[in-house]
Amino acid sequence: MSDTDVNEMSFEQAMAELEQVLGQLERGDVALDESIALYERGALLKKRCETKLKEAEEKVAAITTDSDGNPTGLKPVEGL
Repeated sequence: MSDTDVNEMSFEQAMAELEQVLGQLERGDVALDESIALYERGALLKKRCETKLKEAEEKVAAITTDSDGNPTGLKPVEGL
């Protein structure tokens, strides 16, 4: 488990660490206190991944296209 602030992580960093956390929890070979800490870290990582995905979806949704489906520009997305 890294000491990196979850809010500073990219989607890829958060996902990679989340996979590590899940692997440790699935193995079941960690003490109860460590399992709780891993679960809490995992919850934060999951939330970060969801936030980054939502941001990406909003950016993609903001791409405007012409009648042939070709990208023509971007329209502003509120909150970004």
